[in-house]
Amino acid sequence: MAARPRLGHIQFINCLPLYYGMVKSGDLLLDVELVKANPADLASMILQGDLEVAPIPAIEFARHAHEYTLLPDIAISSDGEVQSILLLSKVPAEELTGRTVALTDTSRTSQVLTRILLEKRWGVSPTYVEMPPDLPAMLRDADAALLIGDEALRAYWEPPKGAYVYDLGAEWTEWTGLPMVYAVWAVRREYADAQPDAVSAVADALNGSLDYCRDHLDDISQYAARWEPFAAEHYRSYFDALQFRYEPRYREGLTRYLAEAVAIGQLDAVPDIRIFGEGE
Repeated sequence: MAARPRLGHIQFINCLPLYYGMVKSGDLLLDVELVKANPADLASMILQGDLEVAPIPAIEFARHAHEYTLLPDIAISSDGEVQSILLLSKVPAEELTGRTVALTDTSRTSQVLTRILLEKRWGVSPTYVEMPPDLPAMLRDADAALLIGDEALRAYWEPPKGAYVYDLGAEWTEWTGLPMVYAVWAVRREYADAQPDAVSAVADALNGSLDYCRDHLDDISQYAARWEPFAAEHYRSYFDALQFRYEPRYREGLTRYLAEAVAIGQLDAVPDIRIFGEGE
């Protein structure tokens, strides 16, 4: 097995702060093969052995946790509002029993989070359908819609008239008092065991990139605004809301999310979570 890792990379705006630092700071460039794909495909690729390290959705990690070790200090998370994961509804969330909720087909973790909040926080029992992330089409066929990513940001910054808008990061933290972890950086266990120095180098580079970006958020926001339809101030607000942390309180938030997923039948059991460099 070669030491040079294949590293998954998400080309979504929520990962821009992480990889921007690697590109802009020459000290952080790694001898890796960077593989670009969406989160669902990255989860499949690492499970099949086509990647060594990748950011994958939290719920997909939990379903195959015995295959992975997690990097210790990094995740995609929020502690309060997240801005890019929204439930938009024609009626208050408490009135969605018996109504239809359209779930975007682009995020398994957010689908489960939506079900948890609807069923446990708001105590409703809707019917769920999965649809592509097209808000007008979703709200033609359903009474509420889950959006993530760029589509959600547009709805957050320019809310549709008459819709009830729920930021699911804020709703989760208000309900539980804990952060929400959406994705984790997973390493195939056999690779972590065979090539710990290579894994450490990836972890150090990612954390170094985050440190760089925390000091350059205005630059990153200006960069994003060149390619996206909103002003730099919007992106600065979004990047301030996003967290990339997986320290103890965030780990507690992930465990609570997984336990709630079990409670509503979306996960068989809360797995044991192995962290690279800890307890080994």
